[in-house]
Amino acid sequence: MTLKKIMANDVQDLFFNLDDFGETHEVEGAEIDIVIDRDELQKKKIELGITEGDILFYARKDDLPKRKSPGAFINLDGREYILVDWVENLGVSCLTLKQNRSI
Repeated sequence: MTLKKIMANDVQDLFFNLDDFGETHEVEGAEIDIVIDRDELQKKKIELGITEGDILFYARKDDLPKRKSPGAFINLDGREYILVDWVENLGVSCLTLKQNRSI
């Protein structure tokens, strides 16, 4: 088995497994398994000294709707967020979202 196949199986069978890391959330009206990463988001805040986003999550690329550009709206669990970043790697998408807040 090739390394790519092993990694793809790990993504499918371990990373998004609801007993391990995955959680079911509603993204753009569809219930999908995602992994919310609070640690990576906190690390970015510390390194950059600014808040880049309010939530960062991983999802299978095929589970998400068509890729959107930064600045577009993404609905997560009934709340509208602004897309900051959307990165794809080995069939996994990483989305960073922020809320539009007024003072």
